[in-house]
Formats: sequence, structure tokens, C-alpha cells
Amino acid sequence: MEIAAYLLLVILVMQYPLLESRIKKVQRRADRIEHKLDLILDHLGIEVAGPDLGRVTALLREGKKLEAIKAYRQLTDADLKEAKEAVERIDATRR
Repeated sequence: MEIAAYLLLVILVMQYPLLESRIKKVQRRADRIEHKLDLILDHLGIEVAGPDLGRVTALLREGKKLEAIKAYRQLTDADLKEAKEAVERIDATRR
């Protein structure tokens, strides 16, 4: 039974580079599609409004940075690192 578990683990580890390269390929394709979409929107003169970050700014004014990061994540679906960096940029420009 242990041998089967180790064998399965080895197989999974060997498959990781294939999965990683496939994920990178999909990400590059998504980036190209997003770039093309941005060009189309610019050409048509359409501006996409971002999320309303008024709540994030209000929380920062109250000194509630953690709550501001949580609110930013809820509004934008950003990961923790991205949200923290964005909230810090907002806080720096607010001051």
C-alpha cells in the first residue's frame, strides 16, 4: 500500500511541469485576448468603469486598513497580495 502511495506521488510530481507549462500557455493566451479587447474598446471609445472603491477609501480614513483590504478583495476578486498592494497605493495617494 505504501509503495502505491509513493508511486502515485512520484507520478504526480512528474506531471507538474506539464501542468505548469499548460497553465502558462493558457495565461499567455488570456493576456493576448485581453490586450485585443482593450484595443477594441479604445477604438470604439468605450471606457469600462472600475469598481466603486469609496468604501475602501472610507475605511482607510477611519484607519481600518485590514477591513479596507477585505473590502477591496470583495469588490475586485483580487488575491490577498494584490489587494494589499492596491490598498497601500490608494492610501499613499490619499495622503
